[in-house]
Amino acid sequence: MILSVSRRTDIPAFYSEWFYNRVKEGFVYVRNPMNVHSISKVPIDPKVIDCIVFWTKNPKAMMARLDEIKAFNYYFQFTINPYDKKLEVKVPKKENVINTFVELSNQIGSNRIIWRYDPILLTNDIDIEYHLKYYEEIAKRLSGYTKRCVISFVDYYKKTERNLKNSAARELTNDEIIQITKGLVQIATKYNLKIQTCSEKINLDSYGVGHGKCIDDEIVEELLGFQVETTKDKNQRKECGCIQSIDIGEYNTCGHSCLYCYANYDQEVVRKKMERHNLNSPLLTGEVDKDDKITNRIVCPLKRQNLIF
Repeated sequence: MILSVSRRTDIPAFYSEWFYNRVKEGFVYVRNPMNVHSISKVPIDPKVIDCIVFWTKNPKAMMARLDEIKAFNYYFQFTINPYDKKLEVKVPKKENVINTFVELSNQIGSNRIIWRYDPILLTNDIDIEYHLKYYEEIAKRLSGYTKRCVISFVDYYKKTERNLKNSAARELTNDEIIQITKGLVQIATKYNLKIQTCSEKINLDSYGVGHGKCIDDEIVEELLGFQVETTKDKNQRKECGCIQSIDIGEYNTCGHSCLYCYANYDQEVVRKKMERHNLNSPLLTGEVDKDDKITNRIVCPLKRQNLIF
């Protein structure tokens, strides 16, 4: 089993103590986002978890306690973008975040930390040259501390459109995507970085950028030292190449308040949910209700014949 921590929110930044409590207890409750009264009890046990994938913009809060998860294999997807607080409202200063990235890499190794530069968007003030300038500035600082960079281009969903409507942010045309990709590849090559895309329809292979997998069987196999048996995650969109995983996060619970975020689409809901967070609850927010139904999630290691079901 792969544990995703989490596509839906930044658990390392805002809920690391809760997560360590869940590790200590050996399980976590996860509400089904499509049926809030349906709760899965997911084991957090190195006997069944092959790997944990952390998604974050700032893992500083959890780094002093990484020894508590030394029984697990894990790696980080760590986002550093060139945007200011107009778009990334509560993300810490870039200088601090880059220093944290370097510190984390020194702790766990450059093979276990992936730089995410996404989503790429344009505004009246942010053009292609802006991206190339700041991509190189960040790449230079991260050189030697990571081996991979994941990029994606902003997609306008109904959820993101509402947050971005006053920002002048827009999607890139295919020609703009190709132009910026060429520039990013030149920079990445200079700093020994391999670029891959995340959930993109456009094929950029001829420019040196392949379709990537954020939850990647190749990385997992490298960490484990043996092959795993798995399939594409059917719960993700068609363009996503990720292998199967179980996500323990919850939508509308991230405190970074990034305007482009598809997982946060109502800041008032975010505020209320974060207020309901209990460090000792099996749920990320709130408590188990009398109408809730808890089901044990049956999982198994991916090195076995049978997969997650």
